[in-house]
Amino acid sequence: MMIAGILLLVLILWAIMTYNGLVTLKNRTDEAWADINVQLKRRYDLIPNLVETVKGYASHESGTLEKVIQARNSAMSAQGMAAKSEAENQLSTTLKSIFALSEAYPDLKANQNFLSLQSELTDTEDKIQAARRFYNGNVRDFNTKLQIFPTNLIGNSLGFKAYDFFQISEAEKATPQVKF
Repeated sequence: MMIAGILLLVLILWAIMTYNGLVTLKNRTDEAWADINVQLKRRYDLIPNLVETVKGYASHESGTLEKVIQARNSAMSAQGMAAKSEAENQLSTTLKSIFALSEAYPDLKANQNFLSLQSELTDTEDKIQAARRFYNGNVRDFNTKLQIFPTNLIGNSLGFKAYDFFQISEAEKATPQVKF
């Protein structure tokens, strides 16, 4: 009788520790996603300033600038991991087109405001990449814990769901072409 009570107590303690571990990993993953959103907000705030600076030098490039604004708006309104990931990848692609414009407009390329915005945006992109890696590491840890036996028994029965990784698009995976 006493052995059965001890086994039951051990089982209850294990279930509590397993549940708490899953909650901790879930919260870390949610925090990592929030960190991505902080950096994305910073990028969203920089883009209008960058577009306005470019407009002054390349006003007839309105198609490129409109694509950037449209991609920014789509990224800001995207809901869910897959939609957000795709919209952010599209925005990254369109931002590259603005920086390509600077090659065609030497005055723009030399403009201090443009250079400052470009530097800030580059820094933000680096921080977004770091936040994505941190998020994906937390997703890996959470999903692994959720999938291994016997934790999966507790996790699945309590409704924990695996997270999706933040992935880049096929276009961003391609090697850029450098032409002189």
